[in-house]
Amino acid sequence: MTEMLVAQRRERLLSELRASGGLKVVELAARLGVSRATVRRDLLDLEGEGALSRVRGGAMLATPGSGTGPGHGAAYAPAAGGQPARAARTLGLIVPSATYYYPRVVAGVQEVAAAHGARVVISLTDYTHESDAQRIEELASSGASGLLVASPGGHDLPDETLEELESTGLPFVLLERQPHDPFASCEFVATDHRQGAFAAVRHLVGLGHRAVALFTNGSPTAALLRAGHEAAVDRLGLRGDAPVLDSGRPTLGSAEAAAQYDRFIEECLAGGVRAALVHSDHDAIEMMRRMRLRRLRAPEDLALIAYDDEIASLADVPLTAVAPPKHEIGQQAARLLLDRLDAPDPQAVPVRQLFVQPRLTVRSSCGTRPLAGAGHLVGRRRHHGTAQQRQAGEVEP
Repeated sequence: MTEMLVAQRRERLLSELRASGGLKVVELAARLGVSRATVRRDLLDLEGEGALSRVRGGAMLATPGSGTGPGHGAAYAPAAGGQPARAARTLGLIVPSATYYYPRVVAGVQEVAAAHGARVVISLTDYTHESDAQRIEELASSGASGLLVASPGGHDLPDETLEELESTGLPFVLLERQPHDPFASCEFVATDHRQGAFAAVRHLVGLGHRAVALFTNGSPTAALLRAGHEAAVDRLGLRGDAPVLDSGRPTLGSAEAAAQYDRFIEECLAGGVRAALVHSDHDAIEMMRRMRLRRLRAPEDLALIAYDDEIASLADVPLTAVAPPKHEIGQQAARLLLDRLDAPDPQAVPVRQLFVQPRLTVRSSCGTRPLAGAGHLVGRRRHHGTAQQRQAGEVEP
């Protein structure tokens, strides 16, 4: 009965388009007495069958032989042999920034989309949470076949944003985000930042450190790094009194930021802690500068591992760094979305949730050899690799 109702509704939708040539989603919803989300789902499926073309905010009947693809306000051309050609697909991409972190994510999306003949349309939120609904509605109305979303704010997607995404009727995949409700049926691809922090601490333990401090900068990733750090302290039997400091995201280069670095360094030295994980690269580089003002060196006085690996290799002492798999995150998310869009029955495709582990790249800032007599670290000078290794600036694990 349900299938018949769906078929009848879609036939009536096509009748309305035949009568008028083209209608907006809001007009179709009113005429059919259904939600806009239902209309969008019907339009998506009918476009895939070659019956219509979705345009900005609505749809029009497909006209064979016009020479342009559906989804761009133009006609639908059947493939050779009379079989419908696969509908052109547009991936709507929402990211907080086009500069730090996300350019590699975007590049991964574009690479996979190009290989599958799909188009990418990007919308930037500039970390303004209030623009979530507007960006989602704009992309849904512009003819996007599906959405890839990295909402601003924390890694937990707000419930209201998830509801807004679901209301579009479009398939979507979250990028570096997860639904706040852990039982929500929602696809995502995310970096396992807890694993990244754990791996960094474990590496420092392998060099003989029995206490590892943590510095974070108030970013959305901070809570996950703290969780990974806490797990490492517990599982690896480390001292639990190493400094854990979040700077609260002061302006980079400000006096407030410098005071936070100085405080962290002082607490490490006072407690005999000689190793630290620092988020982000910028903060780790600035921290080394503050160390030099005290005539302290990395790794001899404080071994450092940075988190992000955007510019870590360019530091005066190249920074060992944890690198989130940004490019792969974009690739995997695009593949999940296109896989669903291309499926004969998208609803039959199981919901997939994917965590990708970061990679640790070892350079000079943390040293390269285990400490002799680990456990007695206070005030001891240590040898950290050969001169050739230090000059090379990078030693792969």
